[in-house]
Amino acid sequence: MGSSDAGPDAGGWVRYWRDGARPVEAMHAHFLDHVYPPHSHDTYSFGITDAGAQRFRCRGAAHTSGAGMVMAFNPDEVHDGQAAAELGYQYRIVHLGPSVVSEVLGDATGGRSGGLPLFRQPVLTDPVLAGALARLHAVLTKDAPALVRDERLTAAVTAVARRAAVTAPTGLLRAPSERAGRQAARRARALLDETCPEPVTAESLAEAAGCSRFALYRAFRAAYGLAPSDYQRQLRLRHARTLLAAGTPPSEAAAVTGFADQAHFSRWFQRVYGITPGTFRRA
Repeated sequence: MGSSDAGPDAGGWVRYWRDGARPVEAMHAHFLDHVYPPHSHDTYSFGITDAGAQRFRCRGAAHTSGAGMVMAFNPDEVHDGQAAAELGYQYRIVHLGPSVVSEVLGDATGGRSGGLPLFRQPVLTDPVLAGALARLHAVLTKDAPALVRDERLTAAVTAVARRAAVTAPTGLLRAPSERAGRQAARRARALLDETCPEPVTAESLAEAAGCSRFALYRAFRAAYGLAPSDYQRQLRLRHARTLLAAGTPPSEAAAVTGFADQAHFSRWFQRVYGITPGTFRRA
């Protein structure tokens, strides 16, 4: 995913990221004087106002989004925008192509989604939805593993479909039986164990589990208390501990166990074990 920085107006800033493989984009910005003219996107656009407030016109009415509120724009929905507070506003937004939304909901419903959703309100007060979108934005804007991005994308799209769409896609809340879920989770875990520390795609994991990605994520968390990506990272950290104990330098351990870089490895190692890789190695 590529990123760029730009200065939209005096005292403001904007950072933009774009996925090179599919229509997924994300932006983080602080605007003071910038005024959006009436325009639309060919994507679904979901924004979270972090600070300040912005006002805009959409669907023939005026709206204001303050801190913590969520904005939801359908594809080709015309809107404008500008600051509604003296200090401007800061917000995060993700743009998801209809094909991405369709793919996620098709997977989550076994192909019974009944078409693309439409969102009835352009501004929502929904902490659960804001949290799901914030977690997606966080992994889109940094070098997160593909499996993590897919998990967060699935969670965010299904959250907005459940909580904000005119009608939730048919079958979205269906889940496999407890026994089938345990079996799917065990098959996925076996693949993660076998392939560690190599990356595993969401598609290959779901294929091994014998169910959809959506069903797998729910079943795996129910069985093991972790998302598949969390379990994969745990395996990598355990492998890294073995290497460090044998005298491998932290930089080499990070590379061998599949972490993006040493800094990323060190942050997770200290978060999980309470000490740095160097301290563990010297002990």
